[in-house]
Amino acid sequence: MQYRSGSQIREDFLRFFEGKGHRRIHSSSLVPHNDPTLLFANAGMNQFKDVFLGSDVRTYSRATTSQKCVRAGGKHNDLENVGFTRRHHTFFEMLGNFSFGDYFKKDAIAFAWELLTSPDWFGIDKDKLYVTIFEGDAQTPRDDEAEQFWIEAGVPKSRIYELGAKDNFWQMGETGPCGPCSEIYYDLGLAASETGEDKPFGEDDQRYMEIWNLVFMQFDRHITPGGLPELTPLPKPSIDTGMGLERISCVLQGKLSNYQSDLFVPLIDAAIRLTGFSAMNAEEGSVSDAKGAASLRIIADHARAATFLIADGIQPANEGRGYVLRKILRRGIRHGRLLGQDQPFMHEMVHAVVGEMKVAYPELLDAEERVAKTVLQEEQQFARTLQLGLARMTNEVLQDGAQAFSLYETFGMPLDFMTDAARDAGIEFDMVGFERAKEEEQKRARASWKGGSQKTASPAFASLDKTDFVGYTGLRADSAEVIALVKDGVGVQVLQPGDTGEVVLDRTSFYADSGGQVGDTGWLFPTDHTSTIAEVHGCTKPVAGVFAHKVTVKRPIAVGDKVDAVVDGAERTATTRNHTGTHLIQAALREVLGTHVKQAGSLNNRNRLRFDFSHFAQVADEELQEIEDIVNQHVLANTKVETFVDVPIDVAINEYKATALFGEKYGDKVRVVKIGDFSTELCGGTHTLATGEIGLLKLTGESSVSSGIRRVEAITGTGSLSEFRKGFALAKMASTLVGANDAEGFQAKLSAQEEELKKLRRELDQARMKSASASTENAAESAVEVKGIKVLAQKVSGLDRNQMRTLVDTLRTRLGSGVVVLGAATEDGKVALIAGVTKDLTGKVQAGKVVGAVAAKVGGKGGGRPDLAEAGGTDPSQLDAALASVPDTVGGLIA
Repeated sequence: MQYRSGSQIREDFLRFFEGKGHRRIHSSSLVPHNDPTLLFANAGMNQFKDVFLGSDVRTYSRATTSQKCVRAGGKHNDLENVGFTRRHHTFFEMLGNFSFGDYFKKDAIAFAWELLTSPDWFGIDKDKLYVTIFEGDAQTPRDDEAEQFWIEAGVPKSRIYELGAKDNFWQMGETGPCGPCSEIYYDLGLAASETGEDKPFGEDDQRYMEIWNLVFMQFDRHITPGGLPELTPLPKPSIDTGMGLERISCVLQGKLSNYQSDLFVPLIDAAIRLTGFSAMNAEEGSVSDAKGAASLRIIADHARAATFLIADGIQPANEGRGYVLRKILRRGIRHGRLLGQDQPFMHEMVHAVVGEMKVAYPELLDAEERVAKTVLQEEQQFARTLQLGLARMTNEVLQDGAQAFSLYETFGMPLDFMTDAARDAGIEFDMVGFERAKEEEQKRARASWKGGSQKTASPAFASLDKTDFVGYTGLRADSAEVIALVKDGVGVQVLQPGDTGEVVLDRTSFYADSGGQVGDTGWLFPTDHTSTIAEVHGCTKPVAGVFAHKVTVKRPIAVGDKVDAVVDGAERTATTRNHTGTHLIQAALREVLGTHVKQAGSLNNRNRLRFDFSHFAQVADEELQEIEDIVNQHVLANTKVETFVDVPIDVAINEYKATALFGEKYGDKVRVVKIGDFSTELCGGTHTLATGEIGLLKLTGESSVSSGIRRVEAITGTGSLSEFRKGFALAKMASTLVGANDAEGFQAKLSAQEEELKKLRRELDQARMKSASASTENAAESAVEVKGIKVLAQKVSGLDRNQMRTLVDTLRTRLGSGVVVLGAATEDGKVALIAGVTKDLTGKVQAGKVVGAVAAKVGGKGGGRPDLAEAGGTDPSQLDAALASVPDTVGGLIA
């Protein structure tokens, strides 16, 4: 067995299967486009899911890939194990070979055994390998076929083991393709064993490592009317295999842990350098070193995951995929802090990841600076959040597991921090309550992503031939045949007047929803056009290539009828203007803001266009004006919009330098839309013939969508004309009111008035503070003494929270030593409370406890630091009584 680098293993695997007639397919995005059942791509077969389900057809029947995968949320979640085991990762690469109704078990087994054991390839010692097959159950017989093919390939029968459905039967979901599988295991040797004992195969999970799973899809699983599962043979059995690159690298490099392979060692070295932690043979060293080694592994793994996720368009957020990314990043940052690094460092790990992976994934180079900036921004935000969390980490919180978990989840407060703080305070941390709250949150997360349960293509659509789309060259498709009618999801032979449903034609001029462009509307007519058969409200593609027209029926329509499909030309033209405008906006954004701008979503309909893109700051007014100017320069130039069809995907990306649109899946041949030398994109939408047809593009808004994602909105054509008319009318009215005749004069008048308002606000604030300070000049004299501590509680009015904080500081100074509580009824009918404790007394009484007890009396709650804390309430009628209770509250808290 010859040493191979991880990069060489990846290339050798793909090259081997290319030699067996497989098409090499680049990894799909980690965001499973058009598959809401998955949180992230988590297996090599994800991008071929529609092929296996029967709703997509490729020009090839054999494929091989190295697929980017993430398992860190939803059903497949390895996050908590990462770093503490040899084999768990959030990000990994899945090597795979696939057959779509071509070869089956015999060839799949022969290919696998040849690649693994041939001296010309991986050359693994056959005596180190074990194989499993499905043992059979009540529904499916034992996989004798696979056993026989393994024996024919050269595997001794004594090394073939049979296992149950849990290990050796695979299914896509509750229904759909499924079948037995065979797993190949490698014996890492006694040094890798769990106990040091020489146990046989099947009794030591650490020693015997699964390296490859061959799935034999040969059945379609469906549920009978009686509710029982039933398996029927697939007409074209298929193959789906998966081998983790990290695991096979561990084997071929003679290591015991994936993290000792060359895929991770450079990243761990980078983590050591960036955190300042000295590993000192941590794998075998002291307990503290071992903990440090786990943290280094976590940082290396999480840096890989974060880099690829952000490069694929995901941004840190508080929900969905962005939330999982945020958890991955913050976990990595926390472990850097455990190693002693409290300054931002994870963004530097991005460069280390790109350096290692750029050959296999060259797209990382373009995304590198954007990814690093996103990570740095998240590190800085986490530092601020952590500081806020520390202010809320009271003894009450530490003794309430649910509240502690809220700190952990909301502020990223490390569990170690909280348990250490509880120990220092001499109290018991509520670990039981914390784990209970954590499990409840995990259940909610699993419920929100049920992944993997997508049904096979609906019988109403799955068996239909692809629709011939003729809408690029015209708005009509005459004498189109009705090949299917669907009502309430069920195929029917006739739709009656008043019915709503879907009509599938053999050919159509209607564009279907995709690429951000909405589907066309229009009508279905009889061939003599004497009446209207149906109004078309939109068009979709329920399965790849099949166009379904959403209709309201005016007169009976039956399968086999011939109709003329006519698109609403005015609506199509308006939508087309906006779609071409979107292409111009993306190019202009990249020119003005930088090439880090990547599309993150779009919408084009007849009324407007919307474009979401990656950027880290609000786009300035001057930048927006420049973007608008650039777009309209190209509009006025009336540049020809060229369309190239059936372009090989590699040619489109590498030669045309075309930009791919977010959320789209592309086949081997693509459509390229080119606007001069300014914009080139892969796009299946409809476009103007020249930019002049847009008329004029007017930006109407810029806003934030989420962290790192901005949105611009715009209108074109008659929409922009309407906008200019409204703006002109508004300006005319405003100029009349303020007495200005031009924009400059109008702006000057507004600026002068704004400055005057600011001056008046400052004077009012100063007057309020002066009045409040005067009213409390002798407040210290009204303080009461409780167990030797001065306590002052006072009601104030007309002050905002910042002014109340300032006043609390003033009163604490006047007291010298004591407790101050201020309360105010706010303008919105609520209560604001602030408590301050001088530093010398925080060991005896904490501001958070005081303000929390007082807030409870006005229907609220709050907390904060031991020396300063805030609260709110909903019942102003109880404010006087609550303030009167402060001395007793303080007395009750003093031991």
